[in-house]
Amino acid sequence: MKRRTLLAAPAALAVGRAHAADKVRIVWWHSMTAALADEVARIADGFNVSQGAVELQAVYKGGYADTLNATVAASRAGQAPHLAQVFEVGTGTMLAAGKAVKPVWQLLQETALTIDPKSYIPAVRGYYSLADGRLASMPFNSSTAVMWYNKDAFRKAGLDPDTAPVTWQQVRAAAEAIKAKQAAPIAMTTSWPVWVQLEQYSALHNLPFATKSDGFDGMDAELVFNSPAHVKHIDRLLRMSNDGSFKYQGRDGAPDPLIVSGEAAISFGSSSSRGNLVKSAKFDWAEAYLPYDPEIIKTPKNSIIGGASLWTMTAPDRRPDEYKAVAQFLQYIGKPDVDATWAKNTGYVPVTFAGYDLLKQQGFFGKNIGADIPVEQLARGTVTPNTRGLRLGRLPEIRNIIEEELEKALQGGQTAQQAMDVAVARGNKVLKEFARSAKA
Repeated sequence: MKRRTLLAAPAALAVGRAHAADKVRIVWWHSMTAALADEVARIADGFNVSQGAVELQAVYKGGYADTLNATVAASRAGQAPHLAQVFEVGTGTMLAAGKAVKPVWQLLQETALTIDPKSYIPAVRGYYSLADGRLASMPFNSSTAVMWYNKDAFRKAGLDPDTAPVTWQQVRAAAEAIKAKQAAPIAMTTSWPVWVQLEQYSALHNLPFATKSDGFDGMDAELVFNSPAHVKHIDRLLRMSNDGSFKYQGRDGAPDPLIVSGEAAISFGSSSSRGNLVKSAKFDWAEAYLPYDPEIIKTPKNSIIGGASLWTMTAPDRRPDEYKAVAQFLQYIGKPDVDATWAKNTGYVPVTFAGYDLLKQQGFFGKNIGADIPVEQLARGTVTPNTRGLRLGRLPEIRNIIEEELEKALQGGQTAQQAMDVAVARGNKVLKEFARSAKA
């Protein structure tokens, strides 16, 4: 079935021309700010120094949504950058972009360069691969969700600060004890509610979030997170909200400061928050695996990633030497020392096995207790069709729909079942619209 190219259009001037001293110039659009932007600059400088034929320019284009929108606009004008950093929930949209992108597997095939997908942690490479395992985009900044907890608050509540809750039943009991002893203003909260409490929850419990292997096997996937197992968990959160042991504090990363400040005793969020805790937390804290429900699964599966990957973009008059330069850079960021240094300096996980092993050899995890948990959680068990990640078009829009219905339920306007049923129905309309536009 013929796909329309969603990003590309007839065009004009391509980004990138031969630079001084016959160097090939390539441009990378990214979304990293502050210290993360410094690390991006360090990687770009390192690559430029490592060889003499290519000059890479890293350009900040705004937040993730801004960068994606800018890339779409530039592609339609025939002026796309060579590389664009796109957040993980944009993967489905980018895969439907037709000839506007050049998948990594095709890039390597055309340039005769090699990158072994198996050198990447399965849960990472799986998110950015086709169903047959071929890499579509290059893993870059990857995180996963973890549980953070305030060990001082645990002590005050009479809980063992050195033993993290493992199951949701234990988490609920701990939150109730913290509330009862007033050990912290907020017993439990969560950042990124949909990502953590539905998407990650689905993966850990080997539950489908959507049909068609969560969208990997076709754009005609339908959402199914209104199953009894999903509803049970959302109902648990609603009940905890009613008794005050859980407080909803907003969408996306808005609740992140609450664990760093010590206001929240238990919080769920990105593993990349470690840097902020190391820098700013004035209390004893710890990182732990996401909890699971033993009534649903006896041994939890791997979590899924957050963050972003790098997409190779096309342009009407882009030359073969420019694509080869892009492939060379993608090889460079996969080197063990580059991967390990990026992870060590940012709080993101090393995406390659070799990068992870190098950090272990350097003693990084011994000096930073818990920093290995995200990698261990991502690499846990065998990846299944329910734990590769999500390959759904317009996923950011679907997340907003789920948030709206979840918030309505938290306000007492509907039950957990009603919230998930309505979110599924609304979200499926979005998926159908996306599928129609992609096939038009």
